[in-house]
Amino acid sequence: MARELKSGRKGAARGTAKQVVIFVHGYGADGNDLLGLADPLMPHLPDTAFYAPDAPERCVGNPFGYQWFPIPWLDGSSEEAAKTSMATSVEDLNAFIDKVLADEGLTPDRLVLLGFSQGTMMSLHVAPRRDAPIAALVGFSGRLLEPERLQAETKVRMPVLLLHGDQDDMVPFPSLKEAADALVAAEFETYAFVMKGMGHGIAPDGLGQAVGFIRNKLGLDAD
Repeated sequence: MARELKSGRKGAARGTAKQVVIFVHGYGADGNDLLGLADPLMPHLPDTAFYAPDAPERCVGNPFGYQWFPIPWLDGSSEEAAKTSMATSVEDLNAFIDKVLADEGLTPDRLVLLGFSQGTMMSLHVAPRRDAPIAALVGFSGRLLEPERLQAETKVRMPVLLLHGDQDDMVPFPSLKEAADALVAAEFETYAFVMKGMGHGIAPDGLGQAVGFIRNKLGLDAD
């Protein structure tokens, strides 16, 4: 039984949204940490509902925040605990996505997942293994977990934009190429953008790239 995730919501009034963006936050943060991105995105993504759920577990390394799974080298947890926790959180996030689409009366092809750090890891794991493809996936400052499993376990494909700061000291910059190479090998439409001089975060130029990509993949540029 999936745990219900708490989430804030911004954007189009309920019942009027034509698409939805779900922000998936990083380790030790919470949904509000990313929901603020809705404000600069709204003018460029009209008729969009924005959600940002809290991950289901209190963070081992930061009790004021949440985690999708513990990180052994950061918090001293075991690899087994991390794997078990992630598997449960994958169920929770899938159930959350299903509920949001049902509540908004939208199909998966009107959904964009936007992850940051651990949220990118979750998004890259979840989206290819769902039954129906989403419109697009945007991943900031993350990595692809177990890239060797991607090709065999992929059920659906969607366009993916990966963005990473070249000064990232939390998730190493080479993670961008590793993820992109695995996605290309598994035949995903893959794009990458380097946020120059940026550490572990979201730079304005990266956010601009993400907006353009999302508009394009949702077909908003044709309006």
